[in-house]
Amino acid sequence: VQLQASGGGLVQAGGSLRLSCAASARTFSRYTMTWFRQAPGKEREFVAASKGSGGSTSYADSVKGRFTISRDNAKNMVYLQMNNLKPEDTAVYYCAADSSLISSSIPYGHHYDYWGQGTLVTVSS
Repeated sequence: VQLQASGGGLVQAGGSLRLSCAASARTFSRYTMTWFRQAPGKEREFVAASKGSGGSTSYADSVKGRFTISRDNAKNMVYLQMNNLKPEDTAVYYCAADSSLISSSIPYGHHYDYWGQGTLVTVSS
């Protein structure tokens, strides 16, 4: 499975961006698709996930109410709509995929088999 993330850029605080991740998986709908991010000097952290096979979405507390994850299974795409961006959202954002995760494993990056290359989001104050 190959993942290609895009959509990052420079935005002012309070602005919005939409990230996209294109996947090559044949059975895309079965994959849990997740966004992680890594800020400079910090560890990678979970942002949002869309569980495969019609499962639910989940979010980190820090982005709840501001970010929305969605997917288009017909196009093998997952999106992250980011609104009301804050300077602390500045990071490289990665999409990740796996077809065999249990719910409790979703927030932990080491469980994922497939990763995109990352896209940089910079939020200025």
